Amino acid sequence: MKRLLFHVARVLVVLLVVPPLAGAEVSRVDITSRRDVAGGRSFGSVGPYERLAGRIFFAIDPASKRNQVIADLDKAPRSAQGAVEFSADIAIFRPRDPARGNGIALFDIVNRGGTVALNVFSGPVTNTPEGEAGDGFLLARGYTIVQVGWEFDARREGAIRIDAPPATGVTGLVRARFIPNNRDAATVGDLVGYMPAEPNSPQNTLRVRTVLGAAWTTVPRDRWTLAGNTVTLAGGFEAGQTYEIAYLATNPPVAGLGFAAVRDAAAWVRNTPGAAVSAKYLLAFGSSQTGRWVRDFLYEGFNSDERNRQVFDAVMPHLAGGGGVVLDERWSTPTSLLMETATHFPFADARMRDPVTGVEEGLLENPRAAEHQPKIFYTYSDTEYWERSVALTHTTPDGSKDITPPANVRLYHLAGAPHNSGPFPPARANGEATDNPYEKRWAMRALLVAMEKWMRDGTPPPPSRYSRLQDGTLVRARDLAFAVPGVSSPRAAYAGVRGTNRLLSRDGAGAPLPLLVPQVDRDGNPKAGLRMPDVAVPLATYTGWNFRNARIGGTEQFFPLAGAYVPFAATRTDRERTGDPRPSIGERYQSREQYLKQVQDAAAPLVKDGYLLADDVAAIVARAGEHWDLLTRRPTTTARAER
Repeated sequence: MKRLLFHVARVLVVLLVVPPLAGAEVSRVDITSRRDVAGGRSFGSVGPYERLAGRIFFAIDPASKRNQVIADLDKAPRSAQGAVEFSADIAIFRPRDPARGNGIALFDIVNRGGTVALNVFSGPVTNTPEGEAGDGFLLARGYTIVQVGWEFDARREGAIRIDAPPATGVTGLVRARFIPNNRDAATVGDLVGYMPAEPNSPQNTLRVRTVLGAAWTTVPRDRWTLAGNTVTLAGGFEAGQTYEIAYLATNPPVAGLGFAAVRDAAAWVRNTPGAAVSAKYLLAFGSSQTGRWVRDFLYEGFNSDERNRQVFDAVMPHLAGGGGVVLDERWSTPTSLLMETATHFPFADARMRDPVTGVEEGLLENPRAAEHQPKIFYTYSDTEYWERSVALTHTTPDGSKDITPPANVRLYHLAGAPHNSGPFPPARANGEATDNPYEKRWAMRALLVAMEKWMRDGTPPPPSRYSRLQDGTLVRARDLAFAVPGVSSPRAAYAGVRGTNRLLSRDGAGAPLPLLVPQVDRDGNPKAGLRMPDVAVPLATYTGWNFRNARIGGTEQFFPLAGAYVPFAATRTDRERTGDPRPSIGERYQSREQYLKQVQDAAAPLVKDGYLLADDVAAIVARAGEHWDLLTRRPTTTARAER
């Protein structure tokens, strides 16, 4: 009897929540679970939240001009009505009383099947009822959060993923690069979505190069074996060298449907009466992999639905740099970091002529994307300058002149931040130096609030903050004024080359990229950009790059997406003993109290201008105090200034 009642309740959830959707691109939504968020905790004036989860089903028209951009769509199976059908996971965090929400549906573009928005704004979150909402910032502000599967190869347990139909009858080579940290057999994560059609085929290849940019050497076929996506090399791999595996596979997924899934789910939220969730405003947020995803979503024209309606009012591509994601193409590898080839033309939003190919196009100013442009905040760290050519999003394509962003765009460079922040207290992992522990959350929360006001009230957001050529705060890497002892100079770093863009007849793939980076001050910290108190009133040098350490080889290259942290000496004596040109903590600050006062003073104008929230200043000061104690080892004493 109890089991029967359970099944009846489950059916009622579906029937009550999901309206009929005949004729829509979203054909059906099955909500299969419904529970309290964070054990029923109340979030500010919004109150408790509930989490709905299930499947969302799509039937799209392959003849629609808005779908023509999807690679291999013509090879996907058709329904009796001629539609291409597929489904994806969906999860929704919504206020139990929708009237208490803020009217904004935040589409959390999941990264490898997991949340990014909750981690960035409310994090860190945990996979427990108590920790799933982090500190509750997003929910206390009344956001409805929607997560839709878009990635076919998100394989971990609990991942939010898409079931994309295959491109039937297609056979070819799928390929990926990897850099091993040891000699062991390598499982190539980028290829988890593909099984080899013929593991022993002579068409399968493995090649290697000793350093970035060097020529490739083919590894003899009898020296390596393939089992699934795991490669074993006789004698072992050379740590730090780059390898590329290619093998035969069949029937690749029509991966670009991941863009259509999010587009049509958003249209369902906005336009379907009686849907499980509705909102007046729609905002998309992606970080790193999914920040690049958002850039490509816009570029390929998915911010217009099949009926030519605008999808998102605003988007925030975070940590995307100038890169894209390998999604809407045959043999898609969306998990790839693309450290050398993430950036392809067009780089900037505005239409410009490419000096390499002569092609004229822009990320937003092209026939697909121009009509429905959202409000955009690009937020990025130092790493995106060094590893993903973000400077080319605000310069001419040759990197010779600054350009002005469009009126609907703001750029915020989090000066001194790394792509992936290390722990605090700081620790060393795979880099030459200790990992950069910069906390990005405080700035991101303030910018999210600014975006809310821009969407809902038309209140202009804070001005862009980023480095520029015209004032010397953006320079060629070779001109960087960096001199910190014990850390390798990045001035000769490998800039990478252009990636491919299948939508252009000429894309200049393989052409060298200019390497433009933020100029630094005497401490090695960026001069410009959005300088948070820990950079404006520093106790250390913070970088967005960190060379690989000798233990894992490849010391001429950066460890992907890591930054470095080099603390100042505590006293002048310590500094002089090591030859450190950076003034010591004792030479800079008279006491702990004076230092914390300077931190508060640095935060005040940032709060006034909308780059920080007043409620977060206490946490920033507390962290600064912990940092002082860590470096001086004098938690309650006053240090005499050394002048």
